[in-house]
Amino acid sequence: MRQRKAGGGIPSKYLLTILSIFCIMLLFFSYSTGFTGGPLETVANHLFIPMQKGIDFIGSSIAFSSADTKSKEELIAENENLQAQVDDLNAKIDIMELKLKELNDLQELYQLDQTYYDYETTGARIIGRGTTNWFNTFTIDKGSNDGIKVNMNVIADGGLVGIVVSVGDSYAVVRSIIDDTSNVSATISSTEDNCIVSGSLEKMTSDNLILFSNLDDEDNQVAIGDEIVTSNISDKYLPGLMIGYVSSVSLDENDLTKSGTLTPVVDFKHLSDVLVILQLKESYQSE
Repeated sequence: MRQRKAGGGIPSKYLLTILSIFCIMLLFFSYSTGFTGGPLETVANHLFIPMQKGIDFIGSSIAFSSADTKSKEELIAENENLQAQVDDLNAKIDIMELKLKELNDLQELYQLDQTYYDYETTGARIIGRGTTNWFNTFTIDKGSNDGIKVNMNVIADGGLVGIVVSVGDSYAVVRSIIDDTSNVSATISSTEDNCIVSGSLEKMTSDNLILFSNLDDEDNQVAIGDEIVTSNISDKYLPGLMIGYVSSVSLDENDLTKSGTLTPVVDFKHLSDVLVILQLKESYQSE
């Protein structure tokens, strides 16, 4: 048997039942007698109208909350859709920029090919390089299957890059003129004086320069800015290939020869494509 709450109060469910019966009786009485106004209207105004307002407020709050939640979900979905479109456009822009760069590289190689039109060349892409930040040695994507041979000259950016030192079926390794082991017989274009161009990674890293030595310049005609090209007396390099420009020159301790530095025309830090000259020096000399 259930007990009443402490203090003798009427349980809430019984109170609700009594109020419901009372409201029904009032409604029935009002309908039967046609009596309106007065106490009944006062009771209705103080009891039912506030209840109705409360119910309306709760309903409106639920409706607004539902609409607000729906609006947020729609905004999130729309934002995700827009972000996907932005990502897609950015990806397309990156692809177009890459294709544009490749086109520019190919145009530069074409212009270089026209500069050295006397030589048959083939384009190749660099697929690997040594452990330094410079392209002192690197690997290209063409080899013996493409007619590449050891000692073939490699050019890019308007000038000499280096020489092929080993060849596989589908790849070849190139040693560039900036490598410490590289030595190239060269000539000052303006005076036709010969010298030796030597690679120097240390000098390239510090000043973007390489070295030349054994220059015979008795008349002191060699000046800063003069062009240096490969010479006819080189045993591996074809003649007339642009190497760079004189940046400094000084008399050696023997008071007979001069040494200095040169700025190479090739950007040895950002190479991507090169041209391989499909002609060896010995075959060129025999023509």
